[in-house]
Amino acid sequence: MRIRRSALAALASAAALAALAGCGDSQADTGDGDASTVTVRIPDPGNSGVLALGKKDGSLERALAEVGAEVAWTGSAGPFAPAAQSLNADQLDIATGSITSGITALSQNPRFSFFTATAPDPAGEGILVRDGSGIESIDDLVGRKVAVNEGGTGEYLLLKALEQEGIDPGLVERVYLRPDQTGAVFNAGQVDAWAVWAAYSVAEIGGGEAHFLVDGEDIASDNYSLTAVRTEFADEHPDVVHALYAYLREASARQREDPEAFLNVNTDVGPQALTGDALRVQAEFTAQGSTVEAITDADIERFQDVARFYAEHGVTRDEVDVAAHVLDVTTLR
Repeated sequence: MRIRRSALAALASAAALAALAGCGDSQADTGDGDASTVTVRIPDPGNSGVLALGKKDGSLERALAEVGAEVAWTGSAGPFAPAAQSLNADQLDIATGSITSGITALSQNPRFSFFTATAPDPAGEGILVRDGSGIESIDDLVGRKVAVNEGGTGEYLLLKALEQEGIDPGLVERVYLRPDQTGAVFNAGQVDAWAVWAAYSVAEIGGGEAHFLVDGEDIASDNYSLTAVRTEFADEHPDVVHALYAYLREASARQREDPEAFLNVNTDVGPQALTGDALRVQAEFTAQGSTVEAITDADIERFQDVARFYAEHGVTRDEVDVAAHVLDVTTLR
């Protein structure tokens, strides 16, 4: 049984596209007379993470300057589905997202390719339930409502968990919601559980009133995090894409070793800041995570397993050929 939110999804996509618009061609005049500088359009990273620190301390700017490029921070980071639309519409050059959302986007005439992968998050993604809910196992979800983002991480995690327990997905009601709208619905008790990832789970767990029924490790998740590039941009500027990969790889290794340095980069107060237990939880999740790497043949096999899983469960109409949309970034110069 599915509750669809098509109107909300359409509004979300339109809003995201509007927010991400505004930069012209990627080959831009920097204003100092050098029209040869390549401008890379990337969603603003906000207050935490590798790109946030790279933006603040200038290290990303310096790394890209070595290959004649600069960043235009365009819109804001968020779910991959609207970002994929912006890549396809030539309004964005780089975006990050999960392989699950990526496969859904690849089924719709993509104009982007993936060039980095980060191994699945073992601790930060999973199925959240409220403390005292009485839900103690996946079996307890039968007959209940679980919030998921359609075709993305949430739907994948729920379907994986149900499959592990041999439970017919039709016995659990999937409520399709945008992740940024789900917290209030979850906390009001309008859904019984929420399949989600670290960007949203940290606040709930840090608030002390929710916990994971199962996490990514329990589910044996293959939900890699990927970096996508507009394919035409990669064809025209392979050296820029390689430089960005090298930067992300090195910086993500530093982030894993010292997570706190990459949190609350711009401010430690206000709605963007992590405080108290939420700050601790995010640091713990990050320390258990992986680094950004080039995509290997073994990775592609796991991506294809997810694509097959999605096709079998009707999330996509057909099995997407993921390998056709992967770049070997180590060969780009």
